[in-house]
Amino acid sequence: MEENKLLFDNNDSDSSRSKFSAEPILENLENFINKGTDSLRELLIKKGISEDEINRAIKEDWLDLLVIDRLIMGASTPMNEEELLAITGMDKDVARRFWRALGFTEVPENEQIFNEQDIEAVGIMQSLVGTGFVDEDRAVQLARVIGSAVARVAEAQVTMAQSIEVPETALESAEILAFVLDELVPKLSWLIQYAWRRQLQSVLRRIRMHRYEGFESSQTELAVGFADMVGFTYLSQQIDENQLTEVVSRFETLAHDTVVAGGGRIVKMIGDEAMFVADTVQQAAHIALDLVDIYADDELLTDIRVGLSFGPVLAWDGDYFGTVVNRASRIVNIANPGSVLTTKEFFDTLQEDESVEFRVLRPRVLKDIGRVDLYSLQRKGVDPQISTGRLSVRLKKLTEVLRELDELRDHGQKLVSNARQSDSSNTEGSKLNSTIKGLNWIVKQIDNES
Repeated sequence: MEENKLLFDNNDSDSSRSKFSAEPILENLENFINKGTDSLRELLIKKGISEDEINRAIKEDWLDLLVIDRLIMGASTPMNEEELLAITGMDKDVARRFWRALGFTEVPENEQIFNEQDIEAVGIMQSLVGTGFVDEDRAVQLARVIGSAVARVAEAQVTMAQSIEVPETALESAEILAFVLDELVPKLSWLIQYAWRRQLQSVLRRIRMHRYEGFESSQTELAVGFADMVGFTYLSQQIDENQLTEVVSRFETLAHDTVVAGGGRIVKMIGDEAMFVADTVQQAAHIALDLVDIYADDELLTDIRVGLSFGPVLAWDGDYFGTVVNRASRIVNIANPGSVLTTKEFFDTLQEDESVEFRVLRPRVLKDIGRVDLYSLQRKGVDPQISTGRLSVRLKKLTEVLRELDELRDHGQKLVSNARQSDSSNTEGSKLNSTIKGLNWIVKQIDNES
């Protein structure tokens, strides 16, 4: 147990939990800045950066870049690619292959951007291949998955910190960056490692729980679902960037929370679409129905539609592939807003669940898949077309439209009345009168529908 604890803490006293106590970061940041450049210089020297290097960065106006490089990657002797390869003994082509897999562009041979951490990373890759645990191709693929996942995490972290306004000048921005990086990097590094360990535990336990089911390690039966937000493309063209960010964030939050709460797992978010899997069709069915209800009750978002399938899938690098996945992905595109469509395999497995019911639909021929029997899934005894939540939200929006139409009609009638008082405005008044009649007809039709 002690060995595991040390591994988790990386033998670094700075990673101790006492360092992660809740502190008023913004208040401490203000105090740090008020002390002037002396506090910044003191912090950088403490991190191993020399006075000469600090002075040169200030003089040449790149102190902010120095802070970013050294407080994230550490203060160590820089080296170029040739020096790195000489120390590690790794072939240049192989090293560059790993570097690209992690998501980085090739570095000019004489540029000194590598350090001791790069030596350690190369050593780990070499040991993975050298022990026979994985071959070179698989190690590169693992690096590609890690690079892609961590790149998204890094982007999210920077976005999260955008609430802190960073000045334009290198010196002032260096002060803020130094404080924030010193405060947050240890905490976020620990959190990332914690989340990875929890996820690894979950995956391994799930695989071992299936050991008696007769599936190969990379293949298992899962329920696969795709949830698609209706009208997202049109909506994204009608709102500004801030509003779009709010919509996407809200969509992802609801999808993630609902899927996880139902026992499923989010595989990936693709803009206006979420892919999820569940170990059982019961879990997937109730997740899908919950998603439909939750989005219907949300005033910010449009309805969603869900496609479900069940069967053997190929698990590879955190994603899932196969005919089952393709079917779920295709049928969601032909589902009506606020509905859940399933394949026959899903229907056959879930028939005995008394809390839901199916409606047989006309088979469809899907591109590259062929003829597919389709079923509409809904809660037993509940007509999805008259769901209370969905109806209340839609009626509220309809009421707002009617009120706006009434106001527009009243305004138009005043204009018509004023125009009629002037002989020179007879033509304009006639046009406005026609417009009012049109509005009256629209309101009447909406009243009849509601």
